[in-house]
Amino acid sequence: MSTLAVAVLTLLVITPLLWMVTVSFMPRGESGQFPPPLWPSRWSWENYHELLARRLIDGAWFDYRIVPAIWNSLGVAAVSTLLGLLMTVPAGYAFAKLRFRGRERLLQMLLAALVVPGQVAMLPLFLIFKELGLVNSYAGVILPSLAGIFAVLFVRQATMSIPDEMLDAARLDGASEARIFVSIVLPLLAPVTVTLALFMFLGSWNDFLWPLIVLADQHLFTLPVAVASIAREHSADGELMMAASVVTTLPVLLLFLALQRFYIGGLLGGSVKG
Repeated sequence: MSTLAVAVLTLLVITPLLWMVTVSFMPRGESGQFPPPLWPSRWSWENYHELLARRLIDGAWFDYRIVPAIWNSLGVAAVSTLLGLLMTVPAGYAFAKLRFRGRERLLQMLLAALVVPGQVAMLPLFLIFKELGLVNSYAGVILPSLAGIFAVLFVRQATMSIPDEMLDAARLDGASEARIFVSIVLPLLAPVTVTLALFMFLGSWNDFLWPLIVLADQHLFTLPVAVASIAREHSADGELMMAASVVTTLPVLLLFLALQRFYIGGLLGGSVKG
């Protein structure tokens, strides 16, 4: 019975995704029929070609700027992930294993801030960035994601499972805190770090609201913002929009499948063997 329930739930989850893919290969206007077809009458790449190709129209080159937006999103997500890891992993380790004045009070403040919706801070954050000259720049997009509270607490919880005796033994041998962190803690936190990196990359890749607020130049648009700008003009072109959705989803899906082993290990790992 449980296997059947899982199979039904899986089918319900993947059916919209499969339909998204099949619609993206349908000829223009076919998905608007009633009832909507589940399978293309003719498989066609025309939607992807129109979306991604650059073509000459009335003597001027035209494209939907999806390809530049893909590279913009890839760069923003990669930099956000790398810098975010450099900030949150050491912070999580410090909250878990180091003793310093005000640690518990800071931890309580982080927990309290965790329940505040991010949208509440967007207006004051935008005004601050405007004064700093960071509006309409990738720095303005990346900076708010570098010190995620969830990431710090996630690393802290994982680091708590590392035995204190292991770290104390390294200190008795004369190892510095930096050497302990790099040589002992980081290898033990590898699955957790990969999982966190995947979360950060997905969050940055899929982020829509903050880049929409900060970026005004079309040449700087990330992929979700570029797709939304296309949707405003081509909302009736279901096949074209489904092709854009596939282009948005496919890279992160491939990344998830490639890192699935580390991802599951990071979620399920809760102990360290001595």
